[in-house]
Amino acid sequence: MNEHNDRIRVDERGTDLAAAKQTLATAYDGIEWDAGTTGDAFAYRYAAAGDATMTLRAVHFGGRLTGEMPAGGDFVVQWITSGVGVLGDGDSAIHLVPGRPQMWPNEAFRFRFEDYDQRLVQVNRAAVEGVAAERGLTLRRFDHTARIDDTAIRQWRQTVQLISATTMDRQASPLLQAEMGRLAAVSLLELYPPATADLPPELLLPQHRRIRQVVEYVHEHAHLPITSTELAAMAHLSLRALQAAFQRLLGMSPNSYIRAVRLDRIRTELLASDPATTNVADVARYWGFAHAGRFSGAYAERHGEYPSETLRRS
Repeated sequence: MNEHNDRIRVDERGTDLAAAKQTLATAYDGIEWDAGTTGDAFAYRYAAAGDATMTLRAVHFGGRLTGEMPAGGDFVVQWITSGVGVLGDGDSAIHLVPGRPQMWPNEAFRFRFEDYDQRLVQVNRAAVEGVAAERGLTLRRFDHTARIDDTAIRQWRQTVQLISATTMDRQASPLLQAEMGRLAAVSLLELYPPATADLPPELLLPQHRRIRQVVEYVHEHAHLPITSTELAAMAHLSLRALQAAFQRLLGMSPNSYIRAVRLDRIRTELLASDPATTNVADVARYWGFAHAGRFSGAYAERHGEYPSETLRRS
């Protein structure tokens, strides 16, 4: 590893499985990582370049790697170019598609990779929050489950190519390197929609911690099936007690809150979509609204316009 003028330069490679696991687990503060071979020959490489604001990373691992990633302080977008990669487990697992960027979940998550090549862009949270603030946003987290359209992916790839060329240039000035960190933060905000929902002040009080955790769970997992019974069990409350708490703190039932979050996600997606290639019904079905008429009415009631009108303004 070589650091010069606060720049990060790492390039490690070899054929020792234990050394490979240790290198990667240390680089990412991994928890309970396990590695194994999948063939006769094993080889790995880990490379990183950048600074404290933004780093580009590349991993080649000719074997199997599993473990848990803690909830970190940075935002990470990664994509595999070959092999198998799965983030999370159970119903919420995200199966990576080669060449398609995927943001890491905001919370701790388990993972499984096998015989893979991976690229990552890691951006400091403070840098992203600073750029978001310039746009009038109070960034809490990103919606890592959002579907990213092909146009956004192409723009992301072009930006990463520019950032990579500058970051790998040892002669690039510190000022130019700083601009690359800012560009990465801007690109992140363009690629993934921020989850900026402000919670009522009462919900932030210590005595409402369990309800706040349930609400944050809804925002993180709105794309998955969620029931009031499941949320009540999570909060260690009876269903009636949960419903009363939601009504008192949020002015609606748990089911209504889940629906409102999903309607907000649909609006965000429609505003970022191409009207020529986007079908409102397909977006609605993805977020669990199967009946077009009822969906359209609920959307208009919440947002003051029909979804087709939102799409035309995108």
